[in-house]
Amino acid sequence: MSTSLVLVVEFSSRPNQAEKMAQSSLFSSGIDIANVVVMSSDLLQQSWTKNLDPNSDTNLSPSLKYRVYPHGPHQPLGTIVAFGSSPTCTVHHLEGEGRELISSETLRGEAFPYFDFLFTKRTQAFSIHKAAIFLFRSRYDDLLLLKNQLLDVMTNTSTRIIITGHSIGGSIASLFTLFLLESIPPKAKRPLCITFGSPLIGDSGFQQAVLARPTWTSCFLHVASNWDPIPKLFVSTSQNGSYQPFGTFLLCSEFGCACFEEPESVSELLVAMRSDGVGNQDPNNYTWSLECLKSKTICKGSSGLTGLPSTLRGGIITQLEAIGIKNSQSQLQQWGNDDINALITNIEQRTENLIIQKRSAFDPNKQLNDRKVDMTQLEWYKKVRAGDRGYYDSYKNVLDQIREHIVKNHKKLTLYWKKVVEEADKLPKKEGGSFRTRWLYAGTNYRRMVEPLDIADYYRKGKRDYITQGRSAHYVFLEKWLNDDTNPEVQRNNASVRTAACNLTEDSCFWAHVEEAILSCKSFQARETSPADKESSRVKLKEFDRYAMNLIKNFGVSTEIFLAQSSFMQWWEEYDKIMGTEYNSELIDFIRSGRHQQYA
Repeated sequence: MSTSLVLVVEFSSRPNQAEKMAQSSLFSSGIDIANVVVMSSDLLQQSWTKNLDPNSDTNLSPSLKYRVYPHGPHQPLGTIVAFGSSPTCTVHHLEGEGRELISSETLRGEAFPYFDFLFTKRTQAFSIHKAAIFLFRSRYDDLLLLKNQLLDVMTNTSTRIIITGHSIGGSIASLFTLFLLESIPPKAKRPLCITFGSPLIGDSGFQQAVLARPTWTSCFLHVASNWDPIPKLFVSTSQNGSYQPFGTFLLCSEFGCACFEEPESVSELLVAMRSDGVGNQDPNNYTWSLECLKSKTICKGSSGLTGLPSTLRGGIITQLEAIGIKNSQSQLQQWGNDDINALITNIEQRTENLIIQKRSAFDPNKQLNDRKVDMTQLEWYKKVRAGDRGYYDSYKNVLDQIREHIVKNHKKLTLYWKKVVEEADKLPKKEGGSFRTRWLYAGTNYRRMVEPLDIADYYRKGKRDYITQGRSAHYVFLEKWLNDDTNPEVQRNNASVRTAACNLTEDSCFWAHVEEAILSCKSFQARETSPADKESSRVKLKEFDRYAMNLIKNFGVSTEIFLAQSSFMQWWEEYDKIMGTEYNSELIDFIRSGRHQQYA
């Protein structure tokens, strides 16, 4: 079973973008998803059974216990880890001061940095259920050992890891899953966390830290029965800094079940379910609920799919009926039809907003093929201009229809890569590092192909000091990605060990250095230039001489720089006059001897 649960489905005829928004047909598939989850490989039943295992308290202590059920013939779903605690411990952690949140700043002050990986540029602080995090900390050494054992399994096998827990054990299961996700190898299967009757474990900052990693959010499935008061215990819809949900919630009642993922709606529904306060956390309630749900699903058909409602609102009403909100007389008496209709309207609006958010979310993979086409057009332009002035100087000086077409490709590529860099910069350090590695080669090729065009536009307008005054921040980030990458192969390719001239000049700012060197020549030759300024210009020219020759020696520049009409050769002619026959350098000798003509 995939850990990703898609709860909202949208269909569109897509004749064009405008009609797409107008003709989209939206509906909620939470009931069908819930039925699939209930029927899928006995996943819920087997996970719940492990929570009831009387031998599960053989590890750690009465306050926190777990048991590992290794993957094998009798455990085909994968390796299951079940967390739990004693009833006395559960009551202690869920009542009185046990309900308090503790801030990340306080945790740092107590030298507990084990969840620092949750910080992002957008999430600078968060709070966690105090009792749960202290319980986690009290057994940190044991949990670290368990984590390393599971990472070894995930690295060397394809075994699925399922983390589960009931009540406060579910809280520890969620924290441990995050602890595990932070370290999993890139190609390993992500673990799936299934909790039963678990209270919420963090505030909005904690929620946003998890939601910032969409692949993490899909790893959490929280099962909550309408008979169980614990899942709604910490829910507050009015106080700042209150507990907030994350992940997918499978809400169930004697009438059926449904899945929800929009956080505000989940909070409201947890409160609305069994709002008369009847119920307790008797584990037998979940045993009965799961058996009842499975029998109901089987009666509907082996697939569990009964047909999707025709409207979004209709689907939401069906889901509320399935979890008992519109079927319970006590709720109708307490809420009234107007309140329930308001609840339906709120969920409908939030669901629509979630759909819009998902539509507008930037996914670099979706546009990648179009951007490859744009890059191909630039490569074609470079090839066409290879025998003329060269790629850089043709773009700078030849204003024709071909150039106008290339300008459009240039703009599309730049908008795309600025967004890629922006999204990568939002991610947490490790997630961002993984993202940057995936896009490193494409970003480097883009920078080396497109930044020279920006430089050409900049100096064609008579400006100067591009690197300090005109360079876009996204180029700086892309260059930093390459320099910071620790991949040995990347390091070798970036360590100047070429044996032939490269197609794209290695330093994407090369032409900016050329333009500044040309300006230095003009400054040196100007009559009004003072002797001190002449000497300064001469020093700058020698620095560029050394810089250019280092690139040439390491085959780090394209052969186009040696075309007769290129800006580089125009600079060379003036530089050669300024330095005269008495001055010599590696670059001067290289060009005067004609060896540059055999550079390729």
